[in-house]
Amino acid sequence: MKTVRLHPGRERSLLRRHPWVFESAIAKGGGDAGETVRVVSSNGDFLAWGAFSPASRIRVRAWSFDEAQRIDAHFMGAACARSIRARDLFDIESDGRRLVHGEADGLPGLIVDRYGDTLVAQFGSAGVERFKPVIADALLRLTGLTRLYERSDAGVRQLEGLPEATGWLRGDGPTALTIREHGWRLRLDIAHGHKTGFYLDQRDNRARFAARAQARRYGRVLNCYCYSGGFTVAALAGLRAAGAAGEVTSIDSSAAALELARGNLAENGFDAAQARFLDADVNAALRAFLDAGERFDAIVLDPPKLAPTAAHAERAARAYKDINRLALKLLAPGGELFTFSCSGGVSADLFHKIVASAGTDAQVDAYITERLGAAPDHPMTLAFPEGEYLKGLVVLRKPDLPASEDS
Repeated sequence: MKTVRLHPGRERSLLRRHPWVFESAIAKGGGDAGETVRVVSSNGDFLAWGAFSPASRIRVRAWSFDEAQRIDAHFMGAACARSIRARDLFDIESDGRRLVHGEADGLPGLIVDRYGDTLVAQFGSAGVERFKPVIADALLRLTGLTRLYERSDAGVRQLEGLPEATGWLRGDGPTALTIREHGWRLRLDIAHGHKTGFYLDQRDNRARFAARAQARRYGRVLNCYCYSGGFTVAALAGLRAAGAAGEVTSIDSSAAALELARGNLAENGFDAAQARFLDADVNAALRAFLDAGERFDAIVLDPPKLAPTAAHAERAARAYKDINRLALKLLAPGGELFTFSCSGGVSADLFHKIVASAGTDAQVDAYITERLGAAPDHPMTLAFPEGEYLKGLVVLRKPDLPASEDS
């Protein structure tokens, strides 16, 4: 077994069971891509077994902190089994769920989502790439399914020195699927959709938005970066439950996404007259709404990842601030903004500061009424706070001051 020795003092994160070892922490040693190595401190004490990645700044990703542990096919199967079993402990109102969430589940770089009778896996590190056939067989054995599609086309593969890989790993069939969520039916395409086909991490936030739409009986709703219309469906479901006749405007710059969103409205039997779709740049559309003097009772901002790492945070902060400033100006007094960042490089504290600064520039006074995050099947663990990538705030614009009464 090859050994990686750390510089003095660089063992602290591994002693806290954080799974990453950066290139700068290594004094000597290495291995082939994905090879399991023994990580030791500067004085030779065992720290972890990890997968070596010669192309990545994260040079080692820890598999186990138990010196007696063997990293083999049995280990991979057991790790998958524990991760899948954990999902039965979560409250998930859907047949679409995340079964494996990378480092949080002890399988760094591996993402596995289940959409009904189909699994979709993303192998994002050299370690899980090396064990791909073993992991694929284990996943099907544990779930009793026969179809597994690979979506290893994320940018992180380039950082690992790995080529993109997509297509059926096991089984075959159509890639256009429909899942059930909170009593709704939602269409997706695992071959061409974002991430592994759908944003499962927003499941509970969509339910929360539906509940607010029902309680507040929104008149006008704006869903920005709507993709396949999950928040649009949620808003219309809430309005239907309330017997309200509100309208939802959905914006995306992808015609294919908007077509999928229209299909999701039809799938759930919503009145097409309550929805309009704009194929447009969100920033340009928000400015046009302001120029036209429009106002909305609820706005959703769920932009794509703008800062994958902390190095991109400053540029991303400007973009987040701009769209939040425009959205806050468009909110009617008493209106609600559901605003999100899925950027790992933007912390929850920084995101709060960005939205606060946007409110100052917009000259809008508002409450933060809720903090939102990813659904529980996308967990953050005690030892790996980087798992908290999705941050959300519910911002309520304060109502206008009441008119003074004559004494």
